[in-house]
Amino acid sequence: MSVNQQAHTGPPYGQPQPGYQGYQQPAYGGQPLPGAPQSQYGGPYNGPMPGYQQPVPPQGYFPSLGFPSKGSPVSLNSDTSSLAPNFIGSLRAPPTSGAPPPASGASLPSGHPGYNQFGHGDVQNGIPASAASMQRPPTSQPFLPGSAPTPVSQPATFQQYGHPPASVQQLSNHMAGMTIASTTASAPPPAGLGYGPPTSAPPVSGIFTATGSGLYTPYTASPGPPPTTVSQGLPLAQPPFPGQPTPTQRLPTQVPGFAPPPPSTGIGPSSYPPATGAPRPPTMPGPPLPGQTLAGPPASQPNHVSSPPPPSTMSGPHPGPPMGGLHGPPPPTHPPQPGYQMQQNGPFGQVRGPQPNYGGAYPGTPNYGTQPGPPAPQKRLDPDSIPSPIQVIEDDRNNRGSEPFVTGVRGQVPPLVTTNFVVKDQGNASPRYIRCTSYNIPCTSDMAKQSQVPLAAVIKPLATLPPEETLPYLVDHGESGPVRCNRCKAYMCPFMQFIEGGRRFQCCFCSCVTEVPPHYFQHLDHTGKRVDFYDRPELSLGSYEFLATVDYCKNNKFPSPPAFIFMIDVSYNAMKSGLVKLICEELKSLLDYLPREGNMEESAIRVGFVTYNKVLHFYNVKSSLAQPQMMVVSDVADMFVPLLDGFLVNVNESRTVIASLLDQIPEMFADTRETETVFAPVIQAGLEALKAAECAGKLFIFHTSLPIAEAPGKLKNRDDKKLINTDKEKTLFQPQTSFYNNLAKDCVAQGCCVDLFLFPNQYLDVATLGVVTYQTGGSIYKYAYFQLETDQDRFLNDLRRDVQKEVGFDAVMRVRTSTGIRATDFFGAFYMSNTTDVEMAGLDCDKTITVEFKHDDKLSEDSGALLQCALLYTSCAGQRRLRIHNLSLNCCTQLADLYRNCETDTLINYLAKYAYRGVLSSPVKTVRDALINQCAQILACYRKNCASPSSAGQLILPECMKLLPVYLNCVLKSDVLQPGLEVTTDDRAYIRQLVTSMDVAETNVFFYPRLLSLTKADVDSDALPAAIRNSEERLSRGDIYLLENGLNIFVWVGVNVQQSFIQNLFGVSSFSQISNALSTLPVLENPFSKKVRSIIDTIQAQRSRYMKLIIVKQEDKLEMLFKHFLVEDKSLSGGASYVDFLCHMHKEIRQLLS
Repeated sequence: MSVNQQAHTGPPYGQPQPGYQGYQQPAYGGQPLPGAPQSQYGGPYNGPMPGYQQPVPPQGYFPSLGFPSKGSPVSLNSDTSSLAPNFIGSLRAPPTSGAPPPASGASLPSGHPGYNQFGHGDVQNGIPASAASMQRPPTSQPFLPGSAPTPVSQPATFQQYGHPPASVQQLSNHMAGMTIASTTASAPPPAGLGYGPPTSAPPVSGIFTATGSGLYTPYTASPGPPPTTVSQGLPLAQPPFPGQPTPTQRLPTQVPGFAPPPPSTGIGPSSYPPATGAPRPPTMPGPPLPGQTLAGPPASQPNHVSSPPPPSTMSGPHPGPPMGGLHGPPPPTHPPQPGYQMQQNGPFGQVRGPQPNYGGAYPGTPNYGTQPGPPAPQKRLDPDSIPSPIQVIEDDRNNRGSEPFVTGVRGQVPPLVTTNFVVKDQGNASPRYIRCTSYNIPCTSDMAKQSQVPLAAVIKPLATLPPEETLPYLVDHGESGPVRCNRCKAYMCPFMQFIEGGRRFQCCFCSCVTEVPPHYFQHLDHTGKRVDFYDRPELSLGSYEFLATVDYCKNNKFPSPPAFIFMIDVSYNAMKSGLVKLICEELKSLLDYLPREGNMEESAIRVGFVTYNKVLHFYNVKSSLAQPQMMVVSDVADMFVPLLDGFLVNVNESRTVIASLLDQIPEMFADTRETETVFAPVIQAGLEALKAAECAGKLFIFHTSLPIAEAPGKLKNRDDKKLINTDKEKTLFQPQTSFYNNLAKDCVAQGCCVDLFLFPNQYLDVATLGVVTYQTGGSIYKYAYFQLETDQDRFLNDLRRDVQKEVGFDAVMRVRTSTGIRATDFFGAFYMSNTTDVEMAGLDCDKTITVEFKHDDKLSEDSGALLQCALLYTSCAGQRRLRIHNLSLNCCTQLADLYRNCETDTLINYLAKYAYRGVLSSPVKTVRDALINQCAQILACYRKNCASPSSAGQLILPECMKLLPVYLNCVLKSDVLQPGLEVTTDDRAYIRQLVTSMDVAETNVFFYPRLLSLTKADVDSDALPAAIRNSEERLSRGDIYLLENGLNIFVWVGVNVQQSFIQNLFGVSSFSQISNALSTLPVLENPFSKKVRSIIDTIQAQRSRYMKLIIVKQEDKLEMLFKHFLVEDKSLSGGASYVDFLCHMHKEIRQLLS
């Protein structure tokens, strides 16, 4: 039996695919179809329907690989014969039908075309028994060369660079020579863990070599410690002649590298676009390869990224449902050949026979205008042999999750954000408050420029701590206030040096010497430490708070407690949807849960109420009134507050009047016909009320439509899809008027923070309406096409958390650094009136500020570098406080030390924010190209200066950055930088603002979502099931999966799931009866239902927003939306698959090096 499988040709990178005939384009926005399911950001999804026809690529294109390359015979030469490098991935030989795979060197008769490179066996996540565990040891341990084997890194997303080539021949050498190899050093290293080799030796690294071939030669890891520079390679071999797969054989552990094979005549796969107008073949699942298992290494799911819709089954069929009746029978399983090791519970599970339910790539393609001949077999990089986020996350959990992270040592790299660990503060701030892109920074600006690694810190000053960790202590120095340096005004901290018997101290930031105030004097012990060192938080801890004196208050008087004002849109849309009634009902009970200081019996926060459509209605809810009184302000052009006394009240005192008001509002406006709304005057009214009360506070605005009524801040509908991919696209992200920027400035000056809950049924201009929210440090929540039955849970949960969470008002933050570096750039939701002070009307426990540092002098390895973040804010009880976080970093003169101490998750958080700000001023393509170029430079610098010499065909990645390509690809494919046709302009503006103030854990799961197999969950254990990689080929038709990205939770149900699972989870008897409309799972009394609901509750509790639950049935129209988040696959909007992007990054790095 000969099976010719053909992968589909992806669209040119960076270009959306043309619409397919026969179904409408998916739409996130636009008018909802009746009964249409919702989109990922809340709108209905008008998705593609099953059964569309796909066009066929012209002859000679095999898109499974990112770039066409000539096939070549594989030659395996070993560079060295020392210890084996890490295991890379299982070998996959294309089997012939009916006969065992040929021995090495034998060639198949030309009648046997090769299988597509991905077979599908059971999905298993396992690691080789023999592989040494890959660890990410804490940097505080001494580095022992070569102790940790390095897995290879993952690629990220792709665009089309340049025009498609005129002929396949011209392209064939794009990727010639990518083999993944591993070079080893000769001396066996001592045992022990380490981050990377000592300064003199290059760090452990993952190496991929590219030979124009698609073959995978894995290495088994030797049980002994691996060599210092372990490199891992991903050979990409192509078979020698069309139709003849090259046999592969498991290499002995000694063979660490491959020389690039000589080119031969085969034409390799390509993902260049087919000639214009060439149709694509219909999707047909093909049988998997015998003996192949599909699986990624085990790991718990990363909290990572979300991205545009990844399509692509295996090497690249379009994600539509398979055409009925096209399943071929699976090929027979062959017994293992001598010379092939059977992998018993090996790296990716046992060798298994094919699984009939897995779809493969397309069987043959019709040839146009030529005699059909056997197509050349495709091969491509084995996804199991490139770095897996799941594996890296799992390894970090296993290695660093059990020990507490003690912060006493300078420059320690913390565990990953996906690892649960306890922090013990011993002088440096917890990573929950500050994470850095690198914990060892270059001593000179030249070195920093050479490496291109951005030096940045992601700071979350009011972060919530887990119950087992202590909150920062509050220190009260009385009227004299905190002790500070005379020159730079830095606050007392553990790094200050006491001299002259304790009478003076030398500042660790600017070296100035300051007298110790008499009340603060204390003697020193024999080591030069004060004897009260452990009694004073500011001398022994990294994070603490000072009570601020009146000098730190506005107008030199202590602040009043803040106020919350609820401002409700009562126009026709809001009334008709039941929204107003829902808000009023919820507020009755929610007002009892306003935030309060630890020991207070009731909250000090006062509340007020406003309703509005084209005019504003203020309510007097003074406790002495029998009924609330309403006052209308119709002159919206000159906004004022018509009452002072009775507008802002204490909830307990005015409880009955407030309850009466909340009952009356839905009735008063029940018959409204007013459809137009104002928006800016609403914010002005709240601002004026806070000014009159002389306090800071927060406005909660519930708004439904574009403000087109005559009033200040009136907007017009300027949505224009035609601007996408043009130089004017940036205008879609910019506010359409400067009015809101000026209003935001006034709000910040008063400490008036704005939280916005949006319920749009059409374009609302989030880019403009969000300006005030964004610049005052507020939050935006968006519920497109709000429907009571499906969206009420999500909205109410978000509202409850938003009202109850810890928040500081009237905040100013400044970051001080030791001599040699300074803070130069800031990202987040705030306002800046000068170059150093970050001002926020409100700052809550979820918001982060990202700060970039640049050199202004040389640093020294001895003294390291210090940063101190000081946040001055008013607590919810009206107390003025200073929260201080200190962090000490190492400095290095060797690039290898920089690359050994980087944190990829934080780096991606910074790069995403930098790119998302870039789209305001540059075309999106420019922003994408700059991101790719910067990452290529980071990796090329490592290759040139830190890796041991090896052939140019190898892609070498630093151990700490081996996930940089896969995560970067996810950022490039995200809706802001590469929107699909279904993503609305408002969705993009919303996501852009959300990401800008996300912390590292949130961007991690947003860009690389967490995917769990629910059917594999252990109902008797509390643990979450093991995570799997974000690719369609990892899904089995007989399982149920959960995918979450911080905004949505998808439950995907395969068509062949056992009836018992369906009955236990959904309470229906068959797959066809499962309803897409469910927004929560039914509560059923059986272990499986309880376990799945508990998993969902656990995940919801980890996120700052309540995620919308979306049920997706395989082959249903909603599946397109789900596939958008399978970020290792090609995306419909033109984003590359992980494998293709890795190849592209390799090409970029080689160009830089040559």
